[in-house]
Amino acid sequence: MARRSTSGSTGSPSGGPAGPRNRTPQPVRVRRRTFGDFVKAFLAFVALLVLVVGVPGALAVTVGRPLPHGAPSLDWLQREITVTTFLHVLTVIVWLAWAQFTACVLVEVKAALSGVGLPGRVPGAGPSQLLARQLVAALLLVGASAASLTPGLSQLGHNLEGNQKGTVAAAQQTPGTLFTQPQEQAASAAAALAEQASHAAAQADAGGSTAKEAGTKYYRIQPPEGRHHDSLWEIAQRHLGDGRRYKEIYELNKDRVQPDGSRLSEASLIRPGWIMEMPADAHGGELVEMPDAHVSPDVKQQIHDYSKSGDHTSGDHAQEQRQDGGSGEARVQLPAQRPAPDATADRPQQEHATPATDSHGTSFGLPEALVGAPLLAAGLLGALGRRRRQALWQSALGAVGGRRGMEPPTPTGDAQDVQDALLVGADPDGVRLLDRSLRGLAASLAAESRALPVVYAAWFSHGDLHLQLAQPAGKPPAPWRLGQDQTFWMLARTDAERYEDVDTAAPYPGLVSLGTMDDSRLLLNLEAVPGIVSLSGREADRAAVFASVAAELATNGWSDRMTITLVGFGEDLTALAPNRLRHLDGIEALIETMEAETRQRRGALGAAGHDSVLTGRTGPARHTRWAPHLVLLAAQPSAEDAVKLAELAADAGRLGIGYLVGTETGDLPGAAWEMEITAKGKLLAPLLGLELDAQLLPAAQQRAVVELFVEADPERDPDGPTNTPPFLVDISEQGRPAVYARLVGAYEIIGLDTPDGDRSALLHEALALLLLHREGVHPRVLASALWPRGVTDDVRDALVERLRAWLGTDPDGSPRLRADETGRLTLAKSVVSDLDVLRSLYYEATQGKGVDSRAVRGRLLTDALVLVRGPLLADRPESRYRWLTHEIVDAQLPLLVADIGLALSAFHLEKDRAEKAIEALNAALRTAPDDERLWNELLRATHATGDPARLRSLAADLLGRSGARGLPPRTEALLDELLPTWRDGVAAAG
Repeated sequence: MARRSTSGSTGSPSGGPAGPRNRTPQPVRVRRRTFGDFVKAFLAFVALLVLVVGVPGALAVTVGRPLPHGAPSLDWLQREITVTTFLHVLTVIVWLAWAQFTACVLVEVKAALSGVGLPGRVPGAGPSQLLARQLVAALLLVGASAASLTPGLSQLGHNLEGNQKGTVAAAQQTPGTLFTQPQEQAASAAAALAEQASHAAAQADAGGSTAKEAGTKYYRIQPPEGRHHDSLWEIAQRHLGDGRRYKEIYELNKDRVQPDGSRLSEASLIRPGWIMEMPADAHGGELVEMPDAHVSPDVKQQIHDYSKSGDHTSGDHAQEQRQDGGSGEARVQLPAQRPAPDATADRPQQEHATPATDSHGTSFGLPEALVGAPLLAAGLLGALGRRRRQALWQSALGAVGGRRGMEPPTPTGDAQDVQDALLVGADPDGVRLLDRSLRGLAASLAAESRALPVVYAAWFSHGDLHLQLAQPAGKPPAPWRLGQDQTFWMLARTDAERYEDVDTAAPYPGLVSLGTMDDSRLLLNLEAVPGIVSLSGREADRAAVFASVAAELATNGWSDRMTITLVGFGEDLTALAPNRLRHLDGIEALIETMEAETRQRRGALGAAGHDSVLTGRTGPARHTRWAPHLVLLAAQPSAEDAVKLAELAADAGRLGIGYLVGTETGDLPGAAWEMEITAKGKLLAPLLGLELDAQLLPAAQQRAVVELFVEADPERDPDGPTNTPPFLVDISEQGRPAVYARLVGAYEIIGLDTPDGDRSALLHEALALLLLHREGVHPRVLASALWPRGVTDDVRDALVERLRAWLGTDPDGSPRLRADETGRLTLAKSVVSDLDVLRSLYYEATQGKGVDSRAVRGRLLTDALVLVRGPLLADRPESRYRWLTHEIVDAQLPLLVADIGLALSAFHLEKDRAEKAIEALNAALRTAPDDERLWNELLRATHATGDPARLRSLAADLLGRSGARGLPPRTEALLDELLPTWRDGVAAAG
C-alpha cells in the first residue's frame, strides 16, 4: 500500500538517500582517583562523624537533659530567666538542628546508594541539606565505581552503531524511555552531584564556552524513578514554571557533545547523566551554579569539551560518527526511543517512493485519516469482506429456485471514498506479520514452559517488531532477541516472515494503535496498563481517538475473543462487530458491571492457580476465561465515580481489564499514563516523552464506515442483496464488444494486441481490476493494488496513459478508458468480460426475457454455463493480483455458477429430463464443489432417474466427501426421504 515517505532526522546530511542515523559509540572516560580525593573523603568522614555522633555525645555529657523533669505550670512564666535556663533552651535548638541535619544525611545517603531518582527534600533544611549532600558526595566519591562518573546503565549504548551490512540486524532505534521500569544504576546520585559541582567549578577555565558567565545554571538529567523519567517538559515545569518552555532548554543544548559522546538532537531524546544548561531565570534546589571549588583535571576537560561543543556542530563530527565500525557482527547497543526507518541493511528496498498525496499536495478527496492507518484499515476491510460474504451465503441459502442475485450494493458518496481509502491504506501483510509474530512467540514460550511476559507497548516499523516489557523476562526464544536492554524484545521482519500459522491463543489482543512517530507505529497494550489511561483534549478530538481505538480493537487481526464496552459514545459503532462491541448509556451501569466482573475474574484466577490472565492464556484454560475486557469511557466521570474507577483499575492489568477514560482537565485519580490530543492531531504524553501523530477516526469517516457495515448486514434486508448486476451487456449479435476479456478460467484478451515488454503484466492486471469494478476505480486504489509497496505519481500516471493507448478508442473517437466526474477510472461499454456476460445471461434468464419464454430461459442458462471454464483468473501468478484478497468476487462467482446450475437443473426436471439436469449440476459443481444446494439437487435428480443403485453410490460418495464432520443436517434429512436405508449402508461400512 502507498505509504508516506518521511525525511528529516533520518535523512543524510549530504542530501543522499535516507537511511539510519548511525553513530560510532564513544569511549567512556574513566576518572582516576587522586590523593586529593582521598583527603577530601577522609575530612568529610571526620566532619560527618563529629556532626552526627560527636554533637549529641557532647550535649549529653556537658549539658545533660535540657527538658524539665515535670509537667510545665503557670508559675514558670514568673520565674527569672537564668543562665541555666538560657543554655537549656539553646540546647533544645541545637538538638533540633542536629536531628534535621541527621535526617538530611540519611536522605542523601539513601539516594546516593540507591542511585535512583532525586534525593527527597527535608522541610526547612536548605543549607543543612546542601552541606550534608556535599559531605556525603565527597565521602562516597572514592567508593563509587568508574561507571559512577558516566551515564547510568539505562543509557549505555544509546548511540547507534555504525552502518550494519548484510544480514546484520543490529541496534535499531526503539523507545528507550517509554513505560520502562527502574533499572539498577551503577552511578550513585552523590557521585553525579559531586561531578556536577566539579563541572561547574571548571567553567572558569573553559575559555570560549557559554559557562564563563558567572551565575550560569546547570541541571544533570536524573536516572528513572519507577515509571517516571526526566523529560525536558518536566524539567521546565519544575525549574521554569512552565513545561512549554522546554524548547528554550533544547535550544541552549542542541547538538552539544554530552559526557557520553552523544548529542541532543531531539527534545524527546535525553539520557541520564547528560548536562543541561538552563535559562538564566531557572530556579530550584537541583540546579548548580558555577562554584570556584577545586576540581580534577579530568572533570575540567569534560566540562570544557561539553561547553566547547556548542560552537562545533558541523558535519565533520556527524560524518565521523557515521563511519562503519567494520565489525562483521552486530554490537549490542541500546537504541534511542523508537525504531528508525530502514534500520537493517537486509530489508528489501523499495523501487519507488511512497507518497500519500499527489504532486500538487492534494489527497484526491480520500480521507487521509484512514489512508494513514494501515492496521486499522486492514482490520476494517477484512471485517467488511467477511460481512459481505456472510450476506451472500445467507442470501444463497435462503433462495428459492436460485432466483436471488448475488450482488451487494455499490457504495456511493462518502462511503465510496472511505472504501477507497481503506483499499489504499490497508496493510494486510503487516497485520499478518504482527499476528504470526505474537502467536509464534507465545508458542515458543509455551514449548519452553515459560510464561508470557507482560508487554506494555509495541513499536511496529517496516515489519520489525519491538515489544516493551514491564520488567526483564530473560532471554527471548529465537528468532527473537534482546533489544536496547533487558526490557525490550525485538523481531526483524526477515525472521517474522519465516513464521507459519500456529494453533495458539493470541497473547496480546489488547494492543491497539495510538499513532506514529516518524515511520514507527506505537501500539499500546490496554489490558496490561497498571491503572487507567486518561486522555484529555477537546471533545471532538477525543471522540476521534476513541472511535479509532474502538474500531481497531473490534476488527484487528491479532486477537481472538474480547469484550469492548463503549460508554457515552459509539452506539453506532457496534455494527462493526456486534459480538465484540457493546454500548452502555451511563457510568453507573459500567461500575456495576465492572465490579461484578472484577470479582469474578479474581476468583477465577485464584481457583485456577494463576497469577495473571497471561498465565491462563497459555495454559490448559486458554480460549475460555482469559479474553480481555477493554472499557472506553469518553466522558469525564464525576469525582466520586472517578475514585470508584481508580479502585477497580488498581488490579486491572493482572485481570486482563483495561480502561481508557476521557477527561477535560487531564486530572484523573488512578491515571497511570496521561495523554493529551491536540487540535492539530498530536498525541502528547510529556512525562513519557511521547509526541505522536495521532491515529484518528473523525466523525464524518466514522459515519461512512458504519454505513458500509450497515449496508452489508445480512439481517438488514430480509430480501437479501440486490439482484441487479452493476453492469449489463447487450447479449445479442449486435452487441459484440470491441474488447473481450476472459476472466473465468485462464486470462485471455480478444481484440487487442499483446503489449510488448515487461509492462504487459501490469497492463493486464490493471485491466482486470477495472473489469471487476465497472463502477470505477480510484487512481490511488489502482496504484496501491499494482504496487503494494508504493509508487510515485509519475509512474502511476504513465501506466494509466499506456493503458489508455493500449485500449484505444471507439469508432466515435471516444477513449475506452476515461475518468468520471469524481476522477475515478472507468471502462467504456465496448470493453466487456465474460463475467459481465455471465451475469447478464443469468439476469435475462431469470428476470428478463426468460421469464415469459421457457425456450429462451433454457438457451440463456445453457449459454451461461458454457462460459464457466474454471475459477477466476486461474493462471494468475502468485506474486501478482494480491488485491483479490480484498474482493468478494471469489465468493460471488461460485454462488453465481451454482445459481445457474440450479436454475438449469430445474428447467430440465420440469420436462423429466433427469440426465440433462445431472449434467448441468455436475458442470456447476466443478466450479462450486462445496455448495450444499448443488449436492442436494443432484440427489433429487438422481432419484428421478429411478435407479436406487446409482442413488446409493452418490450417497456413499457424499459420505466420503464429508469426512469426520458428517453430512449437513439438510442433506441427512433429504437422504432419509429419498433413500431411507442409507444409514444401514453406513453402519455396514463402519
